[in-house]
Amino acid sequence: MSGISLLALPDEIQTLAGLYAPLDGLNEMGLAVSVNMIQDSATIEQNTDKPDITTTTAIRLLLDKAANVEEAIELLGSYDMHASFGYMVHFAIADRTGNSVVVEYVNNEMIVTKTPAVTNFYLAEGEKNGIGTQQSHERYEILVNRLNDSETMEMDDVRDALDSVSKDNFGEFESTEWSIVMNQTTGEVRYYHREDYNTAYTFTVTGGQES
Repeated sequence: MSGISLLALPDEIQTLAGLYAPLDGLNEMGLAVSVNMIQDSATIEQNTDKPDITTTTAIRLLLDKAANVEEAIELLGSYDMHASFGYMVHFAIADRTGNSVVVEYVNNEMIVTKTPAVTNFYLAEGEKNGIGTQQSHERYEILVNRLNDSETMEMDDVRDALDSVSKDNFGEFESTEWSIVMNQTTGEVRYYHREDYNTAYTFTVTGGQES
């Protein structure tokens, strides 16, 4: 990210910025959203007659307005998307029913692909399919294999899956900034910082329902 780092700002401003420019989140209806970068020189600059929105503010919109994947897709399709900071990204979206998709933009066309996992390469069929880092392909295969081996996963199982694909497994000087495990039924969220998977910062999203 170019310009002033959020970490250089006072805590109060960082907190406010996080509310309006989130990179992931869970809402009280059980909708989970995250944005992931793709290593691609292309960007997203849709220009029709729809209202404009950026990829970071789109996450705030979805968390505020969408209850499920279908509503999230409809919302995204009603705006002209513009990539924040010019980066190519895609959205991972899942709801309480188990429906999960990736939303990608190829030649400024929005494409939705059903998938149980997302890393950092294009999943949409066509000319961009597979573009991204080799490491992201390896991490995707590890996640899919773990999902295939487990009919259900508890929060600790998801934590362990994220640990298995964290950056320190692939490069001596690489690090995953954060990992988040979200329980879309109860609203419980566990945050892990800088690959410390033994320390969870836990909170509950208001409105979560007990299973």
